[in-house]
Amino acid sequence: MPQKARSLTIFGSTGSIGTQTLQVFADSKTCHSSSEIELYGIVANRSIYTLVEQVRQYRPSVVGVADAALYRDLKVLLGNYRVEIVAGEEIYDLARQSDLVMNAVTGFSGVPVTEAALTSGGLLANANKESIVAAGDLIEPWRQKGGGELIPVDSEHSAIFQVLGSSELARQSVRQLVITASGGPFRTLPQEELETVTVKEALEHPTWQMGPKNTIDSSTLANKGLEVIEAHYLFDMPYDQIEVVVHPQSVVHSMVEYSDGTVLAQLSMPDMKLPISLALNYPQRSLTPYGAMDWKENLTLEFIPPDHARFPALKIAYGAGKLGSGGTCWFNASNEVAVEALISGEIAWKDIAKLLELSMDRYENCNISTVGDVISVDRRAREVARGVVEEIS
Repeated sequence: MPQKARSLTIFGSTGSIGTQTLQVFADSKTCHSSSEIELYGIVANRSIYTLVEQVRQYRPSVVGVADAALYRDLKVLLGNYRVEIVAGEEIYDLARQSDLVMNAVTGFSGVPVTEAALTSGGLLANANKESIVAAGDLIEPWRQKGGGELIPVDSEHSAIFQVLGSSELARQSVRQLVITASGGPFRTLPQEELETVTVKEALEHPTWQMGPKNTIDSSTLANKGLEVIEAHYLFDMPYDQIEVVVHPQSVVHSMVEYSDGTVLAQLSMPDMKLPISLALNYPQRSLTPYGAMDWKENLTLEFIPPDHARFPALKIAYGAGKLGSGGTCWFNASNEVAVEALISGEIAWKDIAKLLELSMDRYENCNISTVGDVISVDRRAREVARGVVEEIS
């Protein structure tokens, strides 16, 4: 008998990962796919005109907008399409009703998507690292409650996930996880020039095409700090066994080192459609060779220790991790405030690390055992970080 198609809902469909997920979905329809997927829903925050174009092109059954005030506008725009429209809190029902959920939301707002998908027993393809960082201690209880499964989409965590696999040998005697970093656009910039870099320059990533928040995080190495915290929660690994190494070519996406000195790595050209396709097709692989290597070309791979003096955000993130889930939630909120303040022109790029340091210095010790705790800690951290923004500006 043919296998029943799995229903897919994409949260954050208008962003970088969301649009690439739709491309991977479309590719699966035009070639022999290793698994059958039907597009159930697409959801965006406010980008309703892009949503309309995606409805026209991909024909989902349901379309959602997080901003409930845009419901009527979206309904008018979609008047000629036979599609159900939901808004506000109703969007999370799509996560509960889908076999497969892509969480491509940016920032803390991805937390309820992660909760809804895992507690409903679906397969969560997670590209929203902030939900893991902010609600780390709740991820496993959510999985156990609903029987959901989480497949990481960040290229670094997808690499570790692939290396560890399901075999007993792969998971025995892990000495450390090694997460690679491109180094961002300012890796070789002279120290004195870091004082005057602009938002535009911070948004020019040398190897990856990402949304503005992730691109700026990459420029400060805060993204690697978030990924270290995410790896801690996803793979149950102590922080002192998670290493970061700068790898400008972005070909080795992460490595696992074992007690006997063996290092296993996942390599591919930098293309986010590869980890996306892995998550959508899991437990099989896509038949489309995203990120395929050209072994006829000369290839040099560099690995360089990160410069904590130039990019202190990474070290601050390690410190936040040692404080527990309250500390990681606080760090994530502070970093989101810092990025927003940079984009709005309230602070300079060089002030991001200062803001993170001052915010973490004012951390109010707190435990996280419920979603309410996560929301409370996040809110308080943002208040403190906004106060720091006013001091700096």
